[in-house]
Amino acid sequence: MTVNPIQVGILIFDDVELLDFAGPLEVFSLVATTKASGQDYLLEPFHVTTISEHGGQVATRNGLKVIADYSLEAAPEYDILIVPGGYGTRKLAQNVKVLEWIRQQTTKASWVASVCTGAFVLAEAGLLDGKRATTGQASLERMRMTYQDKDIHIEDRVKYVEDGKIITSGGISTGIPMALYLVEKMLGIDAALTVARDMEYDLTLFEDRNLA
Repeated sequence: MTVNPIQVGILIFDDVELLDFAGPLEVFSLVATTKASGQDYLLEPFHVTTISEHGGQVATRNGLKVIADYSLEAAPEYDILIVPGGYGTRKLAQNVKVLEWIRQQTTKASWVASVCTGAFVLAEAGLLDGKRATTGQASLERMRMTYQDKDIHIEDRVKYVEDGKIITSGGISTGIPMALYLVEKMLGIDAALTVARDMEYDLTLFEDRNLA
């Protein structure tokens, strides 16, 4: 059985926070089996690739070197686009070329998500105007002060916030439950729980939704 994979793009950049993008990447990459007509069959439900402005190498916040799969110009259209956080978002949020690319991707994507301070990049792209959103705890007040004129309803003490096709998540590790939630949205709760168990992820974090 041939199934077109869901295209997941993760934007990376110098001084990106490693777990911000590696956590979601791991979640989507672990979805390796599903069921059809009562039988397991192999497929790649999610095809995950990375993008940087010019392609090639970027250095993460902790110095790890990562090679992007695509430049902005060469990247395909994505079903899910993820913008991680990190100190590098301060520069990225002022990059007109990157912001326009994100806006263009958003017109076709089913979901656009941020992790931690990646929300600032979405805000600068105009994607959070009038929406509910969140970011890392240490950056909540800065976000409130920076975007007072954009009518962004910033929520505290949540792992992620969904508003339309936009999902923003909190600090660093919250990209994992946010990605699991997207797996659930696209493939169902059984797929999400299977990945969580394979990762030995703390299932008690699902208790408030009665999914464990």
